[in-house]
Amino acid sequence: MANERQLVGSGSPLEPEIGFSRAVRVGSYVVVAGTAPIGDDGSTVGPGDVYAQTVRCLDIAERALREAGAGMGDVVRTRLLLTDVTRWREAARAHGERFADIRPACTVVEVSRFIDPEWLVEVELDAIG
Repeated sequence: MANERQLVGSGSPLEPEIGFSRAVRVGSYVVVAGTAPIGDDGSTVGPGDVYAQTVRCLDIAERALREAGAGMGDVVRTRLLLTDVTRWREAARAHGERFADIRPACTVVEVSRFIDPEWLVEVELDAIG
């Protein structure tokens, strides 16, 4: 059981094209891939709004965690990837709303761009649970 691999998809058409899963669980370790602010209709949620996009990323990541049998309380590490790191406080506000009591290790980095130029942020999570 400890080495059993569980794959969690989100239905994104990019998953089979790129060859990745939204989340992977091996034993008690759950990893959630870089998660973009994509709405159920495939469009970008909150164009121009780092906070709204971060909330959407966290919603998607949380759903993937639950499908893998974990929860936000199991998160031990997060990564906030931003196209403009000067806007980190907007992403941090959304992060703090979910993790103020959990307080995982967190890294905030700036990237040059994402696949879709409307995306301002992506979120990654690691959990043990």
